[in-house]
Amino acid sequence: MGRFASTASLYEHLRPPYPSEFFRSVTRKLGLSKQSSLIDLGTGPGLLALGFAPYVGRIVGVDPEPAMLDAARRAAARAGHALSLIEGKAETLAPDIGTFDVVTIGRALHWMDRESTLARLDKLVAREGAIAICASFSATDGSNPWLDGYNEIRRRWSPARLWEAAGRGTRTHRDLPAFFRDSAFRPAELIAVETSHSVIVEDLTRRTLTYSSSSPEALGDNVEAMLKDVGKHLVPFSRDGTIAETIVSTAQIVKR
Repeated sequence: MGRFASTASLYEHLRPPYPSEFFRSVTRKLGLSKQSSLIDLGTGPGLLALGFAPYVGRIVGVDPEPAMLDAARRAAARAGHALSLIEGKAETLAPDIGTFDVVTIGRALHWMDRESTLARLDKLVAREGAIAICASFSATDGSNPWLDGYNEIRRRWSPARLWEAAGRGTRTHRDLPAFFRDSAFRPAELIAVETSHSVIVEDLTRRTLTYSSSSPEALGDNVEAMLKDVGKHLVPFSRDGTIAETIVSTAQIVKR
């Protein structure tokens, strides 16, 4: 069972959402149309793939975790979008899968082997195509005053080795020039969209379970204790059972 198997049912509904304006902005910047093709690597429950579905033609999602693919399959059916799903990794894709106008990667780059992924991307990305490294996260500029304490509680309950691995993943997304060093690709421009919404305290509490470092699999018998700790921290920041959250959604565009 993969590291995200225990989070699949939660991930889709509890992670910070990508707003509609994010998909519109990236679509405009890349000039995507119904003639465009897109492959989403590490698709999870299909958040990126299905978000771009109204704007492109062929869509493929790839993920090594069967439970995540099941969630993506159900989400595609509910949305009424055609989505081809492949169980596997970028490095193991069949050579005859073809090329795509855009390759999207969410918070999955740090799980990929650098050398083999770069070699595969060179063949996946069409001549004038692009890679979009995407993320959606709670703003860290102070507009979410509950966030530092929330993350500290997650860190305290997470096994140290998994928290350190999560930190390395964050650094990978921030240091894209290093990841693409000595390849044909270079980071071009960053698209950022900031939005705000209200989130139910219980949902924000349970969001902790969608991260590999604080998943039910990682925490074992400590799940309920951590949730109680997080919930107690969040209550003073809530009003009528909800908390205001500012979200930043980004796409780092990478091109040849």
